[in-house]
Amino acid sequence: MRPHHAFWPKRLPYSLTPPATSLWQNLAINALRYPDKPATVFFGTVLSWSQLKLSAERLAARLQALGVAKGDRVLLMLQNTPQLIVAHFAILRADAVVVPVNPMNKAEELKHYITDPDARVAITSADLAGELAAASDALPAAQRLAHLIVTQYSDAFDAGVQGDDAPPEHWRDWLLTARALPQLAGGQVHTWRDALAFGGPLAETTVGPQDLSVLPYTSGTTGLPKGCMHTHGSIMHNAVASSLWGTGHSESVVLVVVPMFHITGMVSVMHSAVYSAATMVLMPRWDRELAGRLISRWQVTGWTNIPTMIIDLLASPNFASFDLSSLRTIGGGGAAMPAAVAQRLEEQYGLKYAEGYGLTETAAPSHSNPPDRPKQQCLGIPFMSTDARVVDPETLKELPQGETGEIVVCGPEVFAGYWKRPEATAAAFFELDGKRFFRTGDLGRVDEEGYFFITDRLKRMINASGFKVWPAEVEALMFKHPAIQEACVIGFKDAYRGESVKAVVVLRASHKGQVSEQDIVEWCHANMAAYKAPRAVQFVDALPKSGTGKVMWRTLQEAEASVSVH
Repeated sequence: MRPHHAFWPKRLPYSLTPPATSLWQNLAINALRYPDKPATVFFGTVLSWSQLKLSAERLAARLQALGVAKGDRVLLMLQNTPQLIVAHFAILRADAVVVPVNPMNKAEELKHYITDPDARVAITSADLAGELAAASDALPAAQRLAHLIVTQYSDAFDAGVQGDDAPPEHWRDWLLTARALPQLAGGQVHTWRDALAFGGPLAETTVGPQDLSVLPYTSGTTGLPKGCMHTHGSIMHNAVASSLWGTGHSESVVLVVVPMFHITGMVSVMHSAVYSAATMVLMPRWDRELAGRLISRWQVTGWTNIPTMIIDLLASPNFASFDLSSLRTIGGGGAAMPAAVAQRLEEQYGLKYAEGYGLTETAAPSHSNPPDRPKQQCLGIPFMSTDARVVDPETLKELPQGETGEIVVCGPEVFAGYWKRPEATAAAFFELDGKRFFRTGDLGRVDEEGYFFITDRLKRMINASGFKVWPAEVEALMFKHPAIQEACVIGFKDAYRGESVKAVVVLRASHKGQVSEQDIVEWCHANMAAYKAPRAVQFVDALPKSGTGKVMWRTLQEAEASVSVH
């Protein structure tokens, strides 16, 4: 018994035995049990479980015909759409590995996601295909994509949809414009419709719990993003556990607006919903009016989100017209929920907002608040089947309750290691009490009831509206600008986003007076994902450095923090 077991949901065991099958089987079983039940809803268009399975099987057969074999990595870059779910499960059905990529990435960033996992096939939407093609074309011939499958958003819904299901007016051009497909140097571009019309044979699936299923990328303190090797078993565990924790069942209706390319949306929402045969109401981006209408229209019962979405929805001038009475569970992570907002949710709707915590390496939750007894601004308690401790980051010895140290995690949801990075993998794990623990890099403490709280980060990271921004990655991209001699990226307080990105820049002598701070901001927005791009740039003559020549980023961060306080 650990202290947190006193507050464990009484209906649940402390640990579970997940199914010893592949993730594909969860979808296949739903198609047998609930063939006509809605699996997805997208702007009023309903896809049943049997239709979803058939589409995924046809796409899987097409992938195999294009040469995708067991264990191959297939790049998937889509917004929240039925196509993403079809493609994700098609890749799994082909016994291949999903490489989920943020649709906000630009060509310069995308090169790494093609070359590092050795991807030869990618699936994307027409508005994003140009960036992927440009990234591929810029690579040496041997590393380029061989095939690009491209969907139009209108492949998935009726453009004439009216009423509460209709897309916002300002999205109509984005969603309904049929875009021309790019050329792919040395490769072929295929339409989504043609791929799904394929009638060729589909080989039997042979993967099991120990085989790789997804390779999501996570950035860190140094260098380029690293692929996290997750098996069918590690994802399955948290899909099942998330479903049970949130009282998921076949009559659940979940609002899917947190992005499914991200580990939380992928595992805690999509895979969890598929495991429990819940209906997924999809939103490709956040829009508070649409969210309010969809919750009301489809009687949504569960909603995983980031706190800024709740704050935004509550601020809607139409809020009183939304019917939120169907909601049974609500929670999320990525940033702390303000206490006043959580209190309003509980007083008005009887909803306790349950925060959770996890990393790409832990397949989303390693900690979650008990739905019946959550604490605010708290990571929660160790998740099902999970052992979490707080250790001294230097000695790796466990610390007493109340003391601050590094949060470490052991459990079946923890990844197998970093793709092609044995040294990084070795550095991320250590043994304690005969168990293999993963070092999160986050500093925290445990209270007397076994609840975990985060206090600081060992890793250098900025949290912008729940998106993790790693300064080293942004700096590496900024150095491609001809005017930049040096750059140091830090965070600054932002009332809405929590934190935003700032770059402190030293210009090359040849460019001083030739470019402005705003020029750098605009270049960054053109060359990297919007959430990573600095919103503020400050020119300085020199960056503070240590005796060994390292940039003292903490000095700049502390100076920025003191300005924010005053």
